[in-house]
Amino acid sequence: MKKVLIANRGEIAVRIVRACADYGVRSVAVYADSDFDALHTRMANEAYSLGGDRPADTYLNIGKLIDAARATGADAVHPGYGFLSENAAFAQAVIDAGLTWIGPPPQVIALLGDKVRARELALRVGAPMAAGTPGPVKDASEVLAFARAHGLPIIIKAAFGGGGRGMKIAWRMEEIEALYDSAVREATAAFGRGECFVEQYLDRPRHIEAQVIANQHGHVVVLGTRDCSLQRRNQKLVEESPAPFLSAAQRERVHAAARAICKQAGYVGAGTVEFLLATGKGADSASDTIAFLEVNTRLQVEHPVTEQTTGIDLVVEQLRIADGLPLSIGETPAPRGHAIELRINAEDAGRGFLPMSGRITRFDAPAGPGVRVDSGVQAGSVVPEHFDSLMAKLIVHGATRAQALARARRALREFHIEGVASVLPFHRAALDHPDFVGAKGFKVHTRWIETDFNHDLAAALRADPPPDATLTRMAIEIDGRRVAIGMPAALLAGLAGWAGSAGPSVSDPPPATPQAPSRDAAAVPAPVSGTLQAWKAREGESVEAGQTIATLEAMKMEMHVTAHRAGRLVCLAQAGDHVQADSPLARIEAE
Repeated sequence: MKKVLIANRGEIAVRIVRACADYGVRSVAVYADSDFDALHTRMANEAYSLGGDRPADTYLNIGKLIDAARATGADAVHPGYGFLSENAAFAQAVIDAGLTWIGPPPQVIALLGDKVRARELALRVGAPMAAGTPGPVKDASEVLAFARAHGLPIIIKAAFGGGGRGMKIAWRMEEIEALYDSAVREATAAFGRGECFVEQYLDRPRHIEAQVIANQHGHVVVLGTRDCSLQRRNQKLVEESPAPFLSAAQRERVHAAARAICKQAGYVGAGTVEFLLATGKGADSASDTIAFLEVNTRLQVEHPVTEQTTGIDLVVEQLRIADGLPLSIGETPAPRGHAIELRINAEDAGRGFLPMSGRITRFDAPAGPGVRVDSGVQAGSVVPEHFDSLMAKLIVHGATRAQALARARRALREFHIEGVASVLPFHRAALDHPDFVGAKGFKVHTRWIETDFNHDLAAALRADPPPDATLTRMAIEIDGRRVAIGMPAALLAGLAGWAGSAGPSVSDPPPATPQAPSRDAAAVPAPVSGTLQAWKAREGESVEAGQTIATLEAMKMEMHVTAHRAGRLVCLAQAGDHVQADSPLARIEAE
């Protein structure tokens, strides 16, 4: 390969641009309108517009991505993670276009991306499993039947999903129907398919995973383990390698199962096999339960901690594999020290990790021994509301876990972000928590934030709304050739004023600053900017304080909007409407 189109954005696109440069191939970035001036578009050798702003019109549009590869002369496509990275149809479309697909074969993606078929394969090779439905359920009644047969809690999971989306945990029978509907809706929005299956949920489990790399010649190597237990809304916040506080027997069982699953599937490329580990009541690890979870047929967000503890560049390794080269390592290496990754998301931990869009006014990243920052932003960058909230990743490495923790705390003190909320305050608190430090045993589990983390973090200041990222496209003639150009809205407004049109000019007085409306005690404001997905209560219905009245989707997450008081519901927006943060969704009038 000579030129790689990166079918992604943000931090992972920047990461792949750098790997392409190291490997000696050119890179092509693609971008949505709101990413017109994003870091990945400026770092790549070329950047190509996808024309639009919604994920469905840009990074999820297979036709546009293939056209971009053809237009730029790219001969390979790297999908990154998220978006179409685990979409077998996209992989096949890339191959059918005569391009090199940097990932597993489409049939392997289809096999392992179907959670039900992946479970069947894992059973065949003897991987440890939890009880589950044999296939996708037809409706909520089948979920209820499974819960009656196996007991609560249960987990409803998207059969074709990943990244925590389309995943709901039911603790009470009466909430199952609503959670099933929410999982189907979320899975359909994120992956285009809403089928879900059900498993027994292991209470307070750890999330353990094995990084696998395999080439086209059937050579499969497990590169080690990671712990990704510290999560919110089933999405990871902190990851470390190797997974701490595992026995040698547990580690070998995870390695053996991951290797067998990938060998049986005919896996090629970088992938991750995930497990849950529930602590038993015995005095040793023999009473613990390990259960296969899923296979992610792509590069993981947390891949840098494995890179730090193995010395292997996993993205360059993906490029080597796609070129048909042998693996650069022959067998599972002994880990070199300990690494921790902290995801730096644009979320307000003081408001329940609400995602926040806006312009970053300050981004001072840490440095020094053992510190690496993989970022998709810098000061002046805009975090768009249409995409995921990940801004950067802080990765620290030390000779021991204790040294890695000390370096992480030092790096967090140096890290400063302003303009948008970030999870930095949460990370500073979590890394000092006895449950995470593990001096009396590692007590973090996948719901630790919801059940055990008791710090009262202050809410961040509300960010200013992100600037208008609309691109107005028009045609102009250059040397007799018709060329299409896209002009940012702010630039057009300035040109209009300069030309003496109806737009603002340098001599015009600045427009009056609108006065914030007084707070209406009956109003239910939108917690964030996003799309109103569905009303959970009807117009005119009597609702109680704390009752869920609507669901809102923002930055690829679904969140519930609750009534702040009892009364009669008056809806002010419709399902499908895009709403701004703090704008009134409804009123709850006293009865």
